[in-house]
Amino acid sequence: MTREEINEAVIDILTEINPDVDWKSFGPEDSLRGTLESMDFLDVVMELRKRYKVEVPEADYGHLSTLKGCADYLEAPLADK
Repeated sequence: MTREEINEAVIDILTEINPDVDWKSFGPEDSLRGTLESMDFLDVVMELRKRYKVEVPEADYGHLSTLKGCADYLEAPLADK
């Protein structure tokens, strides 16, 4: 997956979990965790694991706090998908 595809995939997951937010208007550095409740954030992590077989240890959750952070973190594990 390209960074663009990763961003689209994350936005798709975010929209499914919390459809009341316009995730497409989020900038790359806007805080996801400031908008998501804790359980919703965990749902995002679980959905990444389910859809893309990506394991995100709890110690790495901070890397997923923005769209840019998600793309940076997921780029290598999703490169061949």
